[in-house]
Amino acid sequence: MTVHARTSSTRTVDPAARVARHDWPQAYEQLDARGFTVLEGLLDEQECGELRALYSADHGFRKRVVMQRHGYGRGEYRYFAYPLPPLITDLRTHLYPRLAGIANRWLEQLRIDTRFPDDHHSFLQRCHVAGQTLATPLLLRYGAGDYNCLHQDLYGEHVFPLQAAALLSQPGEDFTGGEFVLTEQRPRMQSRAAVVPLRRGDLVIFAVHHRPVRGTRGSYRVNMRHGVSTVDSGERFTAGVIFHDAGT
Repeated sequence: MTVHARTSSTRTVDPAARVARHDWPQAYEQLDARGFTVLEGLLDEQECGELRALYSADHGFRKRVVMQRHGYGRGEYRYFAYPLPPLITDLRTHLYPRLAGIANRWLEQLRIDTRFPDDHHSFLQRCHVAGQTLATPLLLRYGAGDYNCLHQDLYGEHVFPLQAAALLSQPGEDFTGGEFVLTEQRPRMQSRAAVVPLRRGDLVIFAVHHRPVRGTRGSYRVNMRHGVSTVDSGERFTAGVIFHDAGT
């Protein structure tokens, strides 16, 4: 694959191999146990730099959102337009089949009838038939004092239960603070938070909305939210990889 179609990079990487090299049985165990897992070093330094550089481009995006205008936090993000950068397309294409099985199992445990196809193209067709035709992958930029409130990325009727985010900046060098945070709310219990340590190039996969947890009477639903704590200094960039598209 061409890693970056919008810069001078000509390096190629096998996208299936980059995903397959990780310990997926362990990743599934972690997703079941805590609702997230980290694929360490999925992107290299050059790829992270190329994606960061896209943020200032005057093309390739469909929308820019300034978080404080909407009460989302502080900072801003930009949604990519189709066609997506090849690296983002490859991540969607090759991560999705690894996650479709666990997504279907989660829905079965929660007694939800929906099932997801094996390949991402078929799932996107389902989204588009329902009017969800807008690309959802995005780049996020945070400066000192910026943060992202706890939220869920729901864009329409068809929602894939898992999504991913790749950290494109190096903690301690490019920025300080700005930890990725997840919370879960179990029925009749107080919320529990998890701070997920990430390095540049790591990709965290996590539950979009809810996940099943096994109890004494079968599985029950745990509500999940995610966000980013306040950046103390520097600049933090993230690429968000969401598998469902958005409605118009």
